[in-house]
This record gives sequence, C-alpha cells and structure tokens, in this order.
Amino acid sequence: MTTNNDFSKLELDEALLKSLSQQNLTTPTTIQLETIPHALDNRDILGSAPTGTGKTLAYLIPAVQHLLDFPRRKPGPPRVLILTPTRELAMQVAEQAKLLTQFTTLSIATITGGVAYMNHAEIFSKNQDIVIATTGRLLQYIKEENFDCRAIEILILDEADRMLDMGFAHDVETIAAETRWRKQTFLFSATLEGQGLYDFAKRILNDPVEINAEPSRKERKKIVQLYYRADDIKHKTALLIHLLNQSSVTKSIIFVRKRERVHELVNWLNEANIRSCYLEGEMVQAKRNEAIKRMVNNTVNVLIATDVASRGLDIDDISHVFNYDMPKTADVYLHRIGRTARAGKKGTAISLVEAHDYELLKKIERYINEPLNLRVIDELRPKTKAPKITKKKKLSDKAKAKKETKLKESKKKKLRHRDTKNIGKPKKKLSIN
Repeated sequence: MTTNNDFSKLELDEALLKSLSQQNLTTPTTIQLETIPHALDNRDILGSAPTGTGKTLAYLIPAVQHLLDFPRRKPGPPRVLILTPTRELAMQVAEQAKLLTQFTTLSIATITGGVAYMNHAEIFSKNQDIVIATTGRLLQYIKEENFDCRAIEILILDEADRMLDMGFAHDVETIAAETRWRKQTFLFSATLEGQGLYDFAKRILNDPVEINAEPSRKERKKIVQLYYRADDIKHKTALLIHLLNQSSVTKSIIFVRKRERVHELVNWLNEANIRSCYLEGEMVQAKRNEAIKRMVNNTVNVLIATDVASRGLDIDDISHVFNYDMPKTADVYLHRIGRTARAGKKGTAISLVEAHDYELLKKIERYINEPLNLRVIDELRPKTKAPKITKKKKLSDKAKAKKETKLKESKKKKLRHRDTKNIGKPKKKLSIN
C-alpha cells in the first residue's frame, strides 16, 4: 500500500490537482489514501469509514481520473453512475463532483424524486458523463427505456447500508443487472457490519478490495463530545436556548426524533428570539432545498431536523450538533455528530440527556469506545440525581451449572391440569367368557 501523504504523489490529472488545491485539500484522508490507488488499479472496492472523513472524494477522484484517462470520441450517455439513498445526499455529491471537475469539460447531472418528471428530459437529450441518482426515480426511467445503462463503466453505491435499511436492495440489484457491462463497482458505507451487507456486496462486487479505514487520531479528535443532564423537556429546552446563545455556537443542527417535536421546537426557539429553519421527512423537495439554502447562505444559523438529515447532509462550517432527543441507536448518533468537523475543521457535539436516556448514553460510550464528558451550567443545574446503571454480576462456574440444571428441569414435559383431573381409579377390564 502506498505511503504517499500528498495528492500530488497519486499521479492524478493536473485538472484534479488544481481543483483540490483551490479547495485547500492537499493531504488525503485515511479512506482516500487507502482507496484511490486500488481504484486506479481497476479493482472493485468495498469501503467504509466514519462519516465526515472524505468518503465522497475517495470514490469521485478515481472515477473522474478514469474519465480523463479514457476520454470518449463523441458525446453519449453516462459513463459513471452514483446511487445514493436520499435526495439530499445526491445533491451534496453532485456539488462535490462539480467542484472536482470545474477545470474539465465533464458534465454532471442528478436524477432524484421530488422533481417534476419533465425536468429530467434534458438529461436524456444531452451528453452526460456522471449521473448521481436515487434508486426509485432512476429505476422508473430505466423501465420506460429513457435511461441508457449500456455505457456505464463505473457503478458507485454510496451509503449502501442505509439503502438496505430503507428496503432498496432489490432496486439496487436490478440497476446493477442493467449496468452489467461495467468495468468497476465501488460500494461505500459508514460501517461494514452485518452479514446482510456482505451478502449484498458479494452479489454486486467482483473480487473487491476491502478497505475498513479507521481515521487517524488527529481525525478522530476533531469532534468534542459533551452531554448535559436534563430533568425534563422544559429544563432541556432552557439548556438548549442558553447554549445556542453562546458566542462559540455560530452555526448548528439540532436533532430530534419526531416530526411533531420539530414544529414545537421551532416555536419555542422563536419565542426565545432564535430564528431557525427545519427539515423533516414529509417536506416537499422545494422546501427542503430552501431550508438548506438558508443555512448555506447564513440567512439562518440554526437547523432543526429529524434523522432524515443525519446522513449525507453536508453544510459548511457547522460548529455544533445538538442531540435534543437522543437517537435510537449508537450508529445513528455517529451519523448525526458527523455533520460537524467536516473538511478538516473542528466541531462540538452536545447531547441533552434525560433520565430515560441514560442506558442509551452508556451504549453510545461503549460503541465509540470513549466517554462523553459531563458539563453543568451553574444557573441551570439539574435538580434530580443521575440514575444509577446497575452492572450485571458475573456468575461463578458453580452458579452457572446450577442455573443450567434448573433450565433443563423446567424444559421437561409438564402435564396440563386438564389431563390429570378426574382421572379416578383405573377401570378394570371386563373378561368375556
């Protein structure tokens, strides 16, 4: 494996190096350093790295380099197809692709749901090099023979684990079958966990290089993770408002679990003279785009979101992520906090923890293998005591044997009462002379 620690040593096209330099990107992240050489060697890739560590460029750079190395003689249908689980992620990937290819003649297009059908007509009539798409809408065009898959040379699946979670496995496999003439496939995920993902990858990839890139210590320490104890919803809201008013909190995303809480929190913050916008699953695409645009251009600096935004949402300069409601799983926690400390910057993740969240807090600490630091605001100290998490005592060998014996005995067939009642004395057999 290469030990190059500079993009200029990876034999990339000058147009790519110029674009990376303009974005102040000179040193590859761990996932980029481990992926790009194998990808340029025409190998299939099964890759994972925590969110916010540069997975998108890890697959975009070799894909664009391939197009530059093997330019086509005349315009035609797309040569690189990137599938994403959500519209937001598709748009973020498209933005990065446009930045990366700004000094080339390559064209980028997106195909997603939530956009009028006719708006994609120009995509089919013009030359396209890279298309970023969500599975549902793309499959619709393929079935209607409006999208030509025969020219696809590289198929890229981004956040494949999320696609499986959302039930898109069959759609992705159908699209993979339609692009069967391709030369390479990259499958990327925040984590490579579960037999289901490996079985899925086995059906899609051909002898892949598996890259499970742990970020360097420097990359891992970019997010400061804290938590505050809250007595109840009222106390929690007071803590949040106090923290949002700190000068260090310049741009933030607040995560909640349910849509109803989104609208409540918008009102509560509004009463505290804190302007915010929001994102939730039922919003039409135009409103989603408008919310993101307001954050990007700093019209509003607070975004309230359900977990529809915990993955794939890339807004520059997010200083803080707040878990107003704790996420359902430790995995989602990682995706949420990955919205800050992006592109080499530092960030802070703050969780507001009620008594019923304590067990989940401990699970998160075990999952990330480090404790979250407790902080207290003097004027907003919790009035309740922190709940105690009782550890299960380990059984001795003698106790284990006794427990197993009891379990075996309990498994013996038991006679039901109705089978034993009123049996009485056994009847004598009548002898027939």
